[in-house]
Amino acid sequence: MHKDYPKYYEHLQKLSAKLAREVRGTMSGFTQLRVAASAEGALSQKVKQLIALAIAVTVRCDGCIAYHVHDAIRAGATREEIMETVGVAILMGGGPAMVYGCEALEALDQFEAGGLAPGGSA
Repeated sequence: MHKDYPKYYEHLQKLSAKLAREVRGTMSGFTQLRVAASAEGALSQKVKQLIALAIAVTVRCDGCIAYHVHDAIRAGATREEIMETVGVAILMGGGPAMVYGCEALEALDQFEAGGLAPGGSA
């Protein structure tokens, strides 16, 4: 099955906005948590996005892969850094993580083909 990750990312953005209108308190809290956890600190935003991507691959979350591949690229992660991150996720998650590592590779290829470059925008 082929998933169009750039379109999926946009779809999730719209659904997240709708969800935020429906469950304001929960989503407001989640947004605050996301902003705080992703903020530049001892770890850069790029490193934090790569960590999130590794977790996304190991927990087998397509939507998380879409978000964190996109956001890692925007934070300046290179293809090589993203692929090494996928390699670590496979180490930690075994065969199922390998399958979702393929999903992350597909997302990376699609975002790059769509013109999203490190530090760029989509």
